[in-house]
Amino acid sequence: MSNKKTLLTLSQILNMNLGFFGLQYSFGLQQANMSPIYSYLGAEESKLPLLWLAGPMTGLIVQPIIGAISDRTLSRWGRRRPYFFIGAVLCSLSLFAMPYSSTVWMAASILWILDAANNITQEPYRAFVSDKLDKSQHSMGFLSQSAFTGLGQTLSYLTPFLLINLLAFNPADKIGKLPSTTFIAFIIGSVVSIASIMWTLYTTKEIPLTEPEKDAIRKAPSGLGATFAEIGHAIKEMPLTMKLMGPMMLFCWYAMFIYWQYIAKCLSKSLHNTVDATSPLFREAELLVGPLGAFYNAVAFVSAFGMAWLARKYGPKSIHGICLALAGLGMLIIPAIKNENMLFLPMIGIGLCWASMMGNPYIMLAGSIPAERTGVYMGIFNMFIVIPMLFETFTIPMYYESWLGNNPVNAMRLAGALMLCAAASVYFIKYDSAVSTQQSALST
Repeated sequence: MSNKKTLLTLSQILNMNLGFFGLQYSFGLQQANMSPIYSYLGAEESKLPLLWLAGPMTGLIVQPIIGAISDRTLSRWGRRRPYFFIGAVLCSLSLFAMPYSSTVWMAASILWILDAANNITQEPYRAFVSDKLDKSQHSMGFLSQSAFTGLGQTLSYLTPFLLINLLAFNPADKIGKLPSTTFIAFIIGSVVSIASIMWTLYTTKEIPLTEPEKDAIRKAPSGLGATFAEIGHAIKEMPLTMKLMGPMMLFCWYAMFIYWQYIAKCLSKSLHNTVDATSPLFREAELLVGPLGAFYNAVAFVSAFGMAWLARKYGPKSIHGICLALAGLGMLIIPAIKNENMLFLPMIGIGLCWASMMGNPYIMLAGSIPAERTGVYMGIFNMFIVIPMLFETFTIPMYYESWLGNNPVNAMRLAGALMLCAAASVYFIKYDSAVSTQQSALST
């Protein structure tokens, strides 16, 4: 593929990334609702991390494989776009089925399919952005994905809240075992997910491969064995910048997984001194998670474009370290806040961090990997996300009762401390700042 690419307008970049809105609406529904859904279906509190296993496991397995395969895909629809469509269809069907879950294991099984579908879409999508954009536009491309992440998750978190406050749904009403607002939110997500990705497929085409590039793909070994071999070679030849990002990714994603799993129970404990899922106070805390999550994702949405400018000017590494530190401080103070309105203050730091996590690491990554291996390295980089999640999943149950006192408040404090460790580890990353300088120069 040619190194010289046509610069895209802002509207073209937004059309290209609109599918991320639907993808992240789906993720937002999971983050806000899966722990409460499991609780309504009778899951034990200490077992919640194990029930979240689907996301990291499917990410670990699916994304590197799909990333490597997409690098070698030749079709009339392109290299990356077929995976958007397949993932969107499976995601939409899974979101539609989720609220009909009648048991914990039915919900967990659907979550496995849902996360596999999202993972089929996600890394080819990131590779698509890297393929399509000149390096001078990487910051805008990846951080516009952060903006759509913020917007999608804002609306997904707010959906039950809006149904109650604008459409007068009764928060106590249920369909089956779930609140009616949760049920309807997943049906809405099913439509939003596939519609937004279909818009991207309709408006944005891939850059056609040159004949030499096509010949190289045709001559490359094929089959699943060759795919695994390519993943192995890519891991062995991993760029130094990517290796040095490992500790930062471990700390921050372990922390975020704790946050998503325990925020509802933490607020129920810190505000109302209960974690009983049958209590009206627990439902009150659960509903509070929606506006809080919507707010931090709105912060991510609003800040993403400004962060793109800051990343070009000061480098993604410095901006990312500051954002991680702000999130860590926010998580540490959440349990100490007794006024619901004051809880929006730490969400500012978490929102800035979330925007940064969805964009700045990928700017550093895209500037350090070979273009012909974009898909496989994007998939491997996702292992830097899911391995911390898996580590958290298996380790939290080991010490939740003994070290954390069976208390979600202590889990939140742990998340804050780990996020500060992530911020400190950023400054050990060796990143070629010449890429950022070049981006800045070409963008002015």
